[in-house]
Amino acid sequence: MILIADSGSTKIDWCFKSSKEDYRIVNTKGINPFYQNKEEISHTIEEVLNMCPSPEKIYFYGAGCTKEKSSIIYDIFSTLVPSCKTIEVDSDLLGAAKAACGLKAGIAAILGTGSNSCEYDGNSIVKNIPPLGFILGDEGSGAVLGKKFVADGMKSILSKDIFDKFLDEYGLSVSVIMDKVYREPFPNRFLASLCPFLNKNRDNEEIHNLLVNSFREFFNRNIKKYNYSEYDVNFVGSIGYHFKDEVKEAAEIESIKTGSFIKSPMEGLIDFCS
Repeated sequence: MILIADSGSTKIDWCFKSSKEDYRIVNTKGINPFYQNKEEISHTIEEVLNMCPSPEKIYFYGAGCTKEKSSIIYDIFSTLVPSCKTIEVDSDLLGAAKAACGLKAGIAAILGTGSNSCEYDGNSIVKNIPPLGFILGDEGSGAVLGKKFVADGMKSILSKDIFDKFLDEYGLSVSVIMDKVYREPFPNRFLASLCPFLNKNRDNEEIHNLLVNSFREFFNRNIKKYNYSEYDVNFVGSIGYHFKDEVKEAAEIESIKTGSFIKSPMEGLIDFCS
């Protein structure tokens, strides 16, 4: 049995694979070693290993799995599954690049709860502009879209009608939003959870402009740091997938060529990991 994980901050897709045709996918809450301690991560992994107790190979591609942090995930797996022959822990970005670009060189972009990007040579990442998280970066991500939306609403930059509609629909108030962002855990998840409202109201001119301008910012602060004139930009993640029209509009304005849009990289990873 092979265990494959595509881990974001919000959720993880796990694949229990016996063969290319015989596999099962389950979902759990997300893991990010930048935001969680070892005990919290271990609890989530233990739940999965109860469903797949003795994998022979483990491939884990995860948000926050930098060289410094990936050892946390590796140590947990090696402790819980000491008989496992292969344990590979790498960034969600490499997983996304493999899924979106395959063996071809290109630019891969993650647009989910967070955002990231890289230039990929068909095997490995050759250049990566650091995403920096939703406070310093993560342009175009669900967390930043949510942040911009509520910030504009609370500063009366958005029209009162659309923001009041949002507050009523989500049962929120300005004080509750402040608590969720500044006092409660995982503010990035909370902010990204507001994106279904943006999706449902994307025809609203203010929201449309917020989306397109956010994706333009992602292109200017990230993608244009690569050799973007030579390669297509391929997108992985729920934000890129659901807001494909606005991403394409922003790309056209910035003279950027778009390639594939994939909601989840798991399908590609199933083929890659054997």
